[in-house]
Formats: sequence, structure tokens, C-alpha cells
Amino acid sequence: MPTIRVRAARDDEYATWMPLWRGYQAFYKVDIAEDVSRSTWQRFFDPAEPMHCDLVEVDGVVRGLVHSIDHRSCWMKEYSCYLQDLFVDPACRGQGLGRKLIEHVYAQAKARGCARVHWLTHETNTDAMKLYDRIADKPGFVQYRKAL
Repeated sequence: MPTIRVRAARDDEYATWMPLWRGYQAFYKVDIAEDVSRSTWQRFFDPAEPMHCDLVEVDGVVRGLVHSIDHRSCWMKEYSCYLQDLFVDPACRGQGLGRKLIEHVYAQAKARGCARVHWLTHETNTDAMKLYDRIADKPGFVQYRKAL
């Protein structure tokens, strides 16, 4: 059995994180500028920022990432946690790594005092939705947005 561990990213792991971050972007057919990625990475380690980056290791090798952001809500007193990005190396899918990353976010968000974790996925991401349907509620909201 492989050893699987989910942990917070360290600030010296940019080069380890970046290929996974690029893989995530390729999956969603986006290209985030290098300076934006660098800024995002720095925010993960700024105590004033409510952003988090966690990694999953299989036998000591990083194979996936999850990003989350704590925020206020008009619907409750406690914070909510937005699970913004989740990615597992395609060669390692089907091993429960995505589930472990999500459950890690659940535990960490609860420890920080958040009352809820929520996320979005693209309607074509049907493989991931099979997992999401088992471990979370689907409230039926539809996202709208406008770039400014």
C-alpha cells in the first residue's frame, strides 16, 4: 500500500507546485500569466491573506493540489471556505487522492472556524462530479459572471 499524506505546501515548493498548477490550467483550457501565478503562490504564505495551498504526496512525491480561500458570508456569522482549485496528476487518478484533498480542506476549514466548504466545477467534469455527489450536497445554484 502506498503512503498517502496531505499537508500544507511549503514556500520553497514553487517548482513542485507549478507543474500541477499548469496541469490544472490545461484541464480547464486557460493560461494564467506567470506573474499572476507567482502572486498567488506568495499569497498562500502571507499571514494577512485567507488563502491556503495543500498538497497530496504518494510515497513522498507530490501528486496533487488543492487551493482554498476563507471568506465572510451574508448568510451566516461564521466564515465559509471556497475550495477554488483541485487537481490530481492524471497518472494517479482513481486512487482516492481527490477525496483525501477535499476531506483535508473540510478538516482544516472546520479547525479555522468555517461553517461550510463550497466549490464549483465545470458541467463537463463528469468524472469528478461522481465523487462530489458522494461527499457533498449539490444545492442547484447556477453561476453567472461578468468580466470587468
